[in-house]
Amino acid sequence: MSGTAPFSDLSPDLILDAVDEALQSAGLRTDGRQLALNSYENRVYQVGIEDSTPIIAKFYRPARWSDEQILEEHAFALELAEAEIPVVAPSVIGGRTLLQHGGYRFTLFERRGGRAPELDDPETLEWLGRFLARIHNIGATRIFAKRPALDISTFGEEPREWLLANDFIPANIREAWIAATEQALEGAKAAFDRAGGIANIRLHGDCHGGNILWREGEGPHFVDLDDSRMGPAIQDLWMFLSGDRASMTRQFSDVLAGYEDFREFDRRELHLIEALRTLRLIHYSAWLARRWDDPAFPMAFPWFNTQQYWQDRILELREQIAAMQEPPLGPL
Repeated sequence: MSGTAPFSDLSPDLILDAVDEALQSAGLRTDGRQLALNSYENRVYQVGIEDSTPIIAKFYRPARWSDEQILEEHAFALELAEAEIPVVAPSVIGGRTLLQHGGYRFTLFERRGGRAPELDDPETLEWLGRFLARIHNIGATRIFAKRPALDISTFGEEPREWLLANDFIPANIREAWIAATEQALEGAKAAFDRAGGIANIRLHGDCHGGNILWREGEGPHFVDLDDSRMGPAIQDLWMFLSGDRASMTRQFSDVLAGYEDFREFDRRELHLIEALRTLRLIHYSAWLARRWDDPAFPMAFPWFNTQQYWQDRILELREQIAAMQEPPLGPL
């Protein structure tokens, strides 16, 4: 990797050579076709295989995760697959899941088709709840030793300090943003205090509709455990909720109806929904800022780092400050 920008040397030829090298022992070869899939954090491609079905190749963003952290994610996915939970796990090639070529680390996956789940359908939400409970049952059996936890420090305080240290906040609204984030983090801490001693388990970590492939007659297939980490179970449930309070209450009741078929839900975690949403908002701004040297990001997110963007974030955080002061959401 001689270029300064991430993935600058990841050429089509390098991708094909990497996959050919990985599949050589199986007697398979690429057929020259490749299709870039929707991914910004990493680079993901569908690669054609001669006389066989295409495979998915995921090239990891340099320096984001250590090898040990990636392998912990892979081991978790393989545990889930072994338990017959529909997670798209990495392929094992020559006894390994993490491969290297041309200075890049990559992993191969079986291609799975599917559509986004219908999150306004009660039956779909119940189905998702059942499988998430099974994921959490496996996730609770051991801990991640290398991957970080999802908490106020990693998702709130550190991203906030990074944005300030790197001068991303416009000078004329810097004090307003500082005040809003400070008050928001205080609200998140108070929410965690109200919840008490919540157990942290291994999570999917980024469980939203875009990371679920729905197949007719089969239900959900969970993909992309790249953000898997230790955290409270509610982190994998709250992103299915949207709309006003009444709508979110109905949606959560549907998810919980399926979830509690397989695992008891600690209702103290309901105090964390708006706190976790708040942390995600702060973390997301820092995630975009940290990736701004990747040419894909300015093209995909042209609205980021404008005056209007940061003003909107201040308003958004003020709304979250109020939301965290309301009674916690509950099932019907």
